[in-house]
Amino acid sequence: MKIVVAPGSFKGSLTASEVSDATEKGFRRIFPASNIVKIPMADGGDGTLECLVKATNGRIINEVVTGPLGKKVKACYGVLDDETVIIESASSSGLKLLKPEEYNPMLTTTYGTGELIKSALDKGYRKLIIGVGGSATNDAGAGMAQALGVRLLDSSGKNIPFGGQALSKLDKIDISEMDKRIAETEIVVACDVSNPLTGVCGAANVYGRQKGATPKMVKELDNYLEHFARIAEKDLGKKVKGIPGAGAAGGTSAGLMVFLDAKLKPGAELVAEYLKLSEHIKDADLVVTGEGKIDSQTVYGKTPVGVAKIAKKFGTPIIIIAGQISEGAEKLYAHGIDAMLSTAQGPISLEESISNAEKLVVSASESAARMLKTGLRMRK
Repeated sequence: MKIVVAPGSFKGSLTASEVSDATEKGFRRIFPASNIVKIPMADGGDGTLECLVKATNGRIINEVVTGPLGKKVKACYGVLDDETVIIESASSSGLKLLKPEEYNPMLTTTYGTGELIKSALDKGYRKLIIGVGGSATNDAGAGMAQALGVRLLDSSGKNIPFGGQALSKLDKIDISEMDKRIAETEIVVACDVSNPLTGVCGAANVYGRQKGATPKMVKELDNYLEHFARIAEKDLGKKVKGIPGAGAAGGTSAGLMVFLDAKLKPGAELVAEYLKLSEHIKDADLVVTGEGKIDSQTVYGKTPVGVAKIAKKFGTPIIIIAGQISEGAEKLYAHGIDAMLSTAQGPISLEESISNAEKLVVSASESAARMLKTGLRMRK
């Protein structure tokens, strides 16, 4: 039996590689002689850089850049074996750089992401992948653009400040001083979600609260993104409203399209291509994927859906092993998922789940293997 194990990370507890190892351990308790192929995955969010650098024997470049609230932070980007640069916006503009009480998408900026792009350009790289998941921002990539020389001006001709709230002051976009090397550079955005920029399913409404926005702030931020889209169309002729994925990372994807002429691509699909996941799945008997939390947001392009899309193409059964399965997870059945198992064994706190994550994944994987074995017996 061939089993392909292709999970994402369990945020805050296990990397994708660690989840893969734990899953293998659980399945081998029941199917010790099976051929288990481990393909740790990512979707453009946290872990994408590590995943691709490791898979291609790439290298890491460290930098000090401007963090989401303007303080200097240590960040990095990767260089793959084909000289493509992989940047995670979360490294410079992510929630992981802030304490929960500091979350505030009205003020947070993507300026540091722009500084990482500039560093890559300075070193001569001209092919970039930008992974945009895990951001603390809702500024439509405005800070990123400012770091690369774009002037975002208010009605008085002054530069607007950092943050999502500052977009309300935007009156004119001037790209005359933008870094000229951008025109020579191919930029692909690895989107971890497919949300549009604005509206009910937009950046602010779906992800604003987890970045610290109150209901009032969510409504205001959505209006500010609407305003940004209007100015971008007026001054640059770029239309980003309604484009799937433009709402990723608080509209950073939209900003990358508007300012850097970037192309959007589902992150899980991009990573799968680099890892040649289709080649491994095409003759597999079972695929196991997973993520820390499965809910209604997972269908917008997270790792399990990306893996399921490939498994479905070959008619290969696929199951999810997740730390938590929440409301809305049932939507995944329409996207190719055959079954879902939670690692939680009875009532358990988040702290317990995180501290015992490896053990719980092993146990859940063993349970999945036992059910599979039972099904095989029934067929006889």
